[in-house]
Amino acid sequence: MVTEVSVPLRAAADTAAPAARRSRPWYRRPGFLRSIAPVVLLVGWQLASQTGLLSEKVLPGPTVVFEAGLGVYRSGALADALLVSGQRALIGFAFGAVIGIGFGILAGLSRVGEYTVDPPLQMLRTIPLFGLIPLFIIWFGIGEEPKVYLIALGVVFPLYLNTFAAIRQLDPKLVELGEVLGLSRGERMRHLIIPGALPQILVGMRQSLGIAWLSLIVAEQINANAGLGYIVNNAREFLRTDIVIFGLLVYGLLGLVTDAMVRWLERWALRWRPGPVTR
Repeated sequence: MVTEVSVPLRAAADTAAPAARRSRPWYRRPGFLRSIAPVVLLVGWQLASQTGLLSEKVLPGPTVVFEAGLGVYRSGALADALLVSGQRALIGFAFGAVIGIGFGILAGLSRVGEYTVDPPLQMLRTIPLFGLIPLFIIWFGIGEEPKVYLIALGVVFPLYLNTFAAIRQLDPKLVELGEVLGLSRGERMRHLIIPGALPQILVGMRQSLGIAWLSLIVAEQINANAGLGYIVNNAREFLRTDIVIFGLLVYGLLGLVTDAMVRWLERWALRWRPGPVTR
């Protein structure tokens, strides 16, 4: 009797949850609450700059940085730089994601694959990523290749570790279910293993995107003649701290936007999961 009553109650609760979220006042909605800290930080930064607590040479105020960025935007340099830097980050991330997820699946599904793939990757993971820049320059020159490969290498490890751990932590009953249903290896991968591992793979994707933008900042210091790094390097040569800070803020905003995109993908791909209880 308890089970018969609990099912409709749970269904009613699941239906009422979205309506309850929509009926919240604006000041309790997640979007507004998440924006409080950045706004407070900007206001404090501006006040510290106006009162002289922060020197203009060390850290110009937000209005100065905004005006400098507006000048870069009006010159057309910002749009070109975003196109070049975005292309580098996208290619490097795609390349690294294919390798990281592929190796994670190979090591997660097979002991032979684990013994073959995991030791060299664990060794590479302990090498400082940015310490490889001189070696990449010797191997690939100073063109686009070392920049893309550096980003890809940074992306590989979080995705590999999360994919490997997600597959190894799957419920053994899923494997038994596939065997009982007579599913082929490909069908088990498509219908059981990948969906079960997807939540943790998406966590690894968020981590990898953050590392991709960090790697891009460093990679664009390698003789870049276009992109955000080129703008920042030119500003450094002319001691334009405001433009340097503007470029770093753009990097940060790009990381925030891509993280929001993965969060949206996570909500869409994992919509079958019950949502967290929020108040």
